[in-house]
Amino acid sequence: MIKMDTLLKTPNKLQFLHPLHGYSEKLSHFSASDKLQNHVVRFSSKKKPVLRASSSALLELVPEFKKENLDFELPLYDSTKGTVVDLVVVGGGPAGLAVAQQVSEAGLSVCAIDPNPRLIWPNNYGVWVDEFEAMDLLDCLDKTWSGAVVYIDDKTKKDLDRPYGRVNRKLLKSKMLQKCIANGVKFHQAKVIKVIHEESKSMLICNDGVTVQATVVLDATGFSRCLVQYDKPYNPGYQVAYGILAEVEEHPFDVDKMLFMDWRDSHLDNDLKLKERNSKIPTFLYAMPFSSTKIFLEETSLVARPGLRMDDIQDRMVARLKHLGINVKSIEEDEQCVIPMGGPLPVLPQRVVGIGGTAGMVHPSTGYMVARTLAAAPIVANAIVQYLGSDRGLLGDEVSARVWKDLWPIERRRQREFFCFGMDVLLKLDLPGTRRFFDAFFNLEPHYWHGFLSSRLYLPELFTFGLSLFSYASNTSRLEIMAKGTLPLVNMVNNLIQDKE
Repeated sequence: MIKMDTLLKTPNKLQFLHPLHGYSEKLSHFSASDKLQNHVVRFSSKKKPVLRASSSALLELVPEFKKENLDFELPLYDSTKGTVVDLVVVGGGPAGLAVAQQVSEAGLSVCAIDPNPRLIWPNNYGVWVDEFEAMDLLDCLDKTWSGAVVYIDDKTKKDLDRPYGRVNRKLLKSKMLQKCIANGVKFHQAKVIKVIHEESKSMLICNDGVTVQATVVLDATGFSRCLVQYDKPYNPGYQVAYGILAEVEEHPFDVDKMLFMDWRDSHLDNDLKLKERNSKIPTFLYAMPFSSTKIFLEETSLVARPGLRMDDIQDRMVARLKHLGINVKSIEEDEQCVIPMGGPLPVLPQRVVGIGGTAGMVHPSTGYMVARTLAAAPIVANAIVQYLGSDRGLLGDEVSARVWKDLWPIERRRQREFFCFGMDVLLKLDLPGTRRFFDAFFNLEPHYWHGFLSSRLYLPELFTFGLSLFSYASNTSRLEIMAKGTLPLVNMVNNLIQDKE
C-alpha cells in the first residue's frame, strides 16, 4: 500500500493519483505505471465475509486489481513513414479523447499516445445531469438520481433539487474511441518521455524508441504534467478521499437521492482523538445508492494542506459505516484519490497546449473538472482547427499561443482567481466553520450555487455571489469570514490587478 504522506511530499510527481468524484467529479484519467495503479483501484465480484468494525477488516475485503480493456482494434501510428501529423494528444482520458475526436472530425490528422489506450477509466465520475445534457451526453449516464441531499449536522438537512448522475465510463470511452477510429485517428501505445520543439513541428520521443512528429502537441496527462511547464512554486491544497463500491446488507439512504455531503460527526463520539482530528480538518461522506444493497461510499477531505493521510480517512469511514449500521458484505472496487487543487496556472503561453488537470482546470474550491474539461474540449479543438487551417502561415509557437489564449481568456483566469480565494478560505475552516459555510451556501438562490459548482459564474456575478453568501451567513460565520478571509481577499485583488490581457 502506498503511503499518502509519501505522495504528498512529491506534488510534482502525481502521475499515478486517481481522481475522485465525491464533492469533486471524477477527473481526467492520466498515464500511470501498472504497478502504481494496482494499489489505487481494484475490481472484483468475489463474495467475502461481512465487514463489522475495523479499517483493517475493510481492507481485507478489497479485491485484487483487475484491468478491464475495451475490445477495439485500434488503427496504429506508422512511425516508418515519418509523417508529421497535425495534432498529437498525449493521454487517453475524457478530455484528450474529446479533443482528438473533434479535431479529426474537421479532417486534420491526429495521433493519440497513451500507455493503455483501451483501458476503461477506473474512476467513478459523478456529474450534475444538466451539465451532461448541455453536451448531449445523457446517454452516457448509467444511473441518475432526482436530486441530492446534504447533511450539515444532526439537525440540519438540505434537499437539493438538482438531478445527479453517474457516468457510464465504459460507454463514454467506447463512444469516443469509435468516433476517433471513424475519423482516422491513429494510436500509439507508449509513454512520452521527451519532446523536442523545432520552428514548425515538435518531435515526441516515446519510451519504446518511437518518435512521433506533430505541428501541435496537447498534454492531457492530468496531474503528471508530463509536458506542460510551470514556472511558479507549486503549493496546492489537496482533496483526498477513499471510496468503495460495495454490496451491503442494508443502508439508511433514499435510493432516489444521492448523498452529496454528510458533515455529521456523531459517529466519532466513541473515539475522542479521531473526533478532535475531524473537528480540525473535517471529512464528509459522499454516497451514490444504486439499490437497497448496492452503494458507492466515499469519505472525503474537501481540501487541506498538506492532505490527510489515507489511513486516517479510512478509519473515519469505518467509524461512520458502523454508526450508520452499514455492514459491508463485499467490495466490487475501491479507490484512493488525491486531487491537487488551486496552485498556479502553467506558463501562458507555451509551446505545448494543455487541457484538464495539466492545464490547471480543476475547480480550486470544489475539485470539479470532468464536465468543465469536456465543455472546454470544443474550444481547444476549434482553436487548433482554426489556426492550423488559416492562411496566415502560423508557426508552432504562434498556434499554441492562440490556443492557450482561447482556453484561458482573462474572464476564465479571473474566475479561477476567485475560486482560489474560496479555497484559501475553506482551508482555514474547522468543522463548525465548514458547517456554517455550507449552511449558507446551499441557502443561496440555485442560480448561484449551481453556477459556482459548475464554473458558470464570472467575476461580476461572483462578487454578487460573495455578497449574497455573506448576507445568508450567520453572524458568527460573517465574523469568521472577515477574520480568515481578509488576507486571501487582499491576495486575490492583487492578483487580479496584476493579471492583464
